Amino acid sequence: MSNRKPVLQLDPRDNVLVALMDLKAGEVVQHDDQSYTLVTDVDSKHKFPTAALNAGDPVYQFGVLVGVATQPVACGELIHTHNVKHAAEEVDVDDLAEPSFAWTTQPDVSPFEGKTFDGFHREDGQVGTANYWLVVPMVFCENRNLKILEESFVNSLGYGKASPYTTFTKSLIDAHQAGGDVTEVTFPETEMPSGERVFQNIDGIKFLRHAGGCGSDRGDSDALCALLAGYVTHPNVAGVTVLSLGCQHAQMSILEEQVKQRCPEYSRPMLKFEQQQFKSEQEMLEGAIRATFTGMADVDKVSVRKPAPLSKLTIGLECGGSDGFSGLSANPAIGHVSDLMTLLGGKSILSEFPELCGVEGEMVKRCETKEIASRFMKIMHAYNARANEVGSDFSTNPSPGNIKDGLITDAIKSAGAAKKGGTAPIVDVLDYTEPCTKPGLTLLCTPGNDVESTTAMAGSWCNVILFSTGLGTPTGNPVCPVIKVASNTHTANYHNDLIDYDAGVVISGDETIAEAGDNLLRLIIETASGRYVPKAVGLGQDDFIPWKRGVSL
Repeated sequence: MSNRKPVLQLDPRDNVLVALMDLKAGEVVQHDDQSYTLVTDVDSKHKFPTAALNAGDPVYQFGVLVGVATQPVACGELIHTHNVKHAAEEVDVDDLAEPSFAWTTQPDVSPFEGKTFDGFHREDGQVGTANYWLVVPMVFCENRNLKILEESFVNSLGYGKASPYTTFTKSLIDAHQAGGDVTEVTFPETEMPSGERVFQNIDGIKFLRHAGGCGSDRGDSDALCALLAGYVTHPNVAGVTVLSLGCQHAQMSILEEQVKQRCPEYSRPMLKFEQQQFKSEQEMLEGAIRATFTGMADVDKVSVRKPAPLSKLTIGLECGGSDGFSGLSANPAIGHVSDLMTLLGGKSILSEFPELCGVEGEMVKRCETKEIASRFMKIMHAYNARANEVGSDFSTNPSPGNIKDGLITDAIKSAGAAKKGGTAPIVDVLDYTEPCTKPGLTLLCTPGNDVESTTAMAGSWCNVILFSTGLGTPTGNPVCPVIKVASNTHTANYHNDLIDYDAGVVISGDETIAEAGDNLLRLIIETASGRYVPKAVGLGQDDFIPWKRGVSL
């Protein structure tokens, strides 16, 4: 049975209440012995003030400044983009004192002490939650050859599925050619069978198709090499085939140096093919196919899952298609997992710097040292300055879907998004492509773009990603399993082909945030052990978009 209340105050300092269900004008709602008469409709996930606001008055949610009124707003009136605009507390790096953060809200970690997952142990001490062979092009010129290798391997090795959409299209063609009515052709109801896997201990062969490597400045190509090196050395990658043209900016030697920096004792197979060194395309592809098959066969013989402590997990914390419930349910539950990781000696990464706009002060207070806090603010300011140069700003980050579902300012969106980072101290701040090596919570500079961010987190060695969504999204990653967490039960049910966990139980009152977070960590352990396949993995959702360090919010 649902224990849902009509409204919720997220912090005692807030001067707004969040509607947990659709409320109508004239309706009277109770909260903390106070009665509020609604003067407008307030849909679920949206907010109204607990006292009348004048133009210029601050709006607080999650205990932080998230906006200011642009006109008078009555108590019980819907706040939206027509009467509230973005605002946030200013943080001056020069005024930063040495942080003295005391972590007083630690969760109960006892149910997970001594627990393990079954993973693939690598030469540098990392442990993979999956075992993939990777094919990497150094430049977009090799994408055609990448496609040839993909067509040659995926179905032949038993990693592909017969597409029901292909079957459906063929049925439409047959009906059309027979003079029948194509509207009467039905979509196949049963899942198409997969071919038998040739290599039982390799989870798949993945292809990192991209549009970079040349034709832009050297900074972009160097960043691409660093990102690709993060994937080559990723704990979920067993071996790699690299395709190069030869004359591009993103040289093989740069990749090799980046690999060496990240993993000096790297010993996994790394097969390199430079097209301009071969007299024909066929000669190169024949050699690449033969060597890749042989390399996979060798890896398959020695790959085995073995127990590893939970401290070997690095959890990416991501959100996309957020709604007004994301910061109330899914994100805090993910934050609980992040805090558990800190206490268990593991790592977690909070990214999407545009979605930390407005909560910089809260982040700075949690940094372990002034040096870490200063680096965070320096990267934030540099990123926002690039946005300003092209006439944009972090405050433009909320999408139409966000705004429709209650995230009307960037500060509101950011305050809810930051809940994914829990309450633990921040131990490190990384710029794009830098690897995560310190146990605890790390901040990583990425765009707010979902795929650019998940691409970057995997490149910084996340071996599982928790991805909250209010509206639903299919986003995945080629090498890192992505677990989707719905903020509300409607989305979990409506998009059950995409969602792995329903955090709407927090909104309904059926589970606490801690209970939902504990259940998520149990799901992570099953995923990391290969016993649960996330929906994005099953769909083959292999999204990979390198960030070119331009303005991407």
